Amino acid sequence: MDIFLIRLLQFMLAIGLLVLLHEGGHFFFAKLFGIRVEKFYLFFDPSIWKWDGSLFKFKPRNSDTQYGVGWLPLGGYCKISGMIDESFDTEQMKQPAQPWEFRSKPAWQRLLVMIGGVLVNFLLALFIYSMILFYWGDTYIPVKDMNLGMKFNTEAKALGFKDGDILIGTEKGEFKDFSADLYRDLSEAKRVDLIRNGKKMSLNLPGDINLLGMLKAEPAFVRPLVPAVVDSVMADTPAEAIGLQKGDKIIAFNGKPIDSYNEFTDQIGVLEDMMTAAETHADSMKIRTTTIVVSRNAGKGIADTLSVVLTPELRVGFAVKAFVGLYKPYTREYGFLESIPAGIKYGWNVLAGYVGDMKYVFTADGAKSLGGFGAIGSLFPPVWDWYLFWKMTAFLSIILAFMNILPIPALDGGHVLFLIYEIITRRKPSETFMIRAEYVGFGILILLMVVANLNDILRWLGYM
Repeated sequence: MDIFLIRLLQFMLAIGLLVLLHEGGHFFFAKLFGIRVEKFYLFFDPSIWKWDGSLFKFKPRNSDTQYGVGWLPLGGYCKISGMIDESFDTEQMKQPAQPWEFRSKPAWQRLLVMIGGVLVNFLLALFIYSMILFYWGDTYIPVKDMNLGMKFNTEAKALGFKDGDILIGTEKGEFKDFSADLYRDLSEAKRVDLIRNGKKMSLNLPGDINLLGMLKAEPAFVRPLVPAVVDSVMADTPAEAIGLQKGDKIIAFNGKPIDSYNEFTDQIGVLEDMMTAAETHADSMKIRTTTIVVSRNAGKGIADTLSVVLTPELRVGFAVKAFVGLYKPYTREYGFLESIPAGIKYGWNVLAGYVGDMKYVFTADGAKSLGGFGAIGSLFPPVWDWYLFWKMTAFLSIILAFMNILPIPALDGGHVLFLIYEIITRRKPSETFMIRAEYVGFGILILLMVVANLNDILRWLGYM
């Protein structure tokens, strides 16, 4: 529960900040051009019976704007006079246009009002990335320094990779760290450079490997190779009961030879698949009862075969060193002036990668990979870490900017599309058309939200 609350608080703080500043972008340009803003709200405030839906509200003296916080934490809004938006205030549009209204202003001013939120979110992300680099620097483990090499799945081996290969880069350049960018580069590469058995060599790749398939594969297309050497043993676990000790090297599990911790986890996955078919307690006990073969004294001792009964969750109760603990990280530090262009470049690369991956959303597997509030919240760390919090907030700001500029009615991008049409043709779309488009766009957004959050529920129930 503590982990859930920590993630929830981080999620609410990040979303609240991003929504507030996004709507603040619209608010700034509206005020700049003398457009009246009737309401400025964090979260939505749909009324319930006689309650107007506001948790908090106030209206400064001599101000036309009511500020408040709604009860429904699905975003926020800035209600601008004379504009067809998610409030669907059609009565106002029936009245004669007033000089302080959105619809009375030149198209270029209305365009700036509509892109204000996206602009703020994008600039905010670049600013956060710059300040992260300035304060913390950029710490990572260069892929070329991972001298234990990588572990590859069957699909990767069919392309010529071998376990233990040390990846260097592609025709695009060297890999930086082990991240989604490495997968993205491999998926588009015609050539990959690597070191095998101490010799540098290259493999030809097709250049169009399905990125989503690579990321979703079990076992993964490529993973850093982690030795199956016990680093610690948890108390009151099967590992303690059978006498596993720090330094023991697992060389076989469940009757299968093991050359790495990666293969150990793969075999656990095989047992998990078998457990789904177990019908009785005897069936599950048969699966849980297995053997571990260990080599002791740094491989100089005689191998011991140990019988073990795994927990119902198929846990043994030992840990190995994570791959980040196997290598010395490299940190590049930035001065204040250096951090700004570096942060801009970093943010632009994040945006380019995200946009490039959007094509997978329109596939069957892509639709299944959509995630709602639960999936987003789970991306935050289980402990409060300001570095990871700000990095995740910047990423969400990039996503919010991109998603809002999509040309879908009810989003900022839909309004921008119609304004560009007006600027080019010098004709305004009719108010009837705009209202209908708003309803259609709103319906699309609700459908996407339902699908994304339904995926979260199905994943939680174990159906996906």
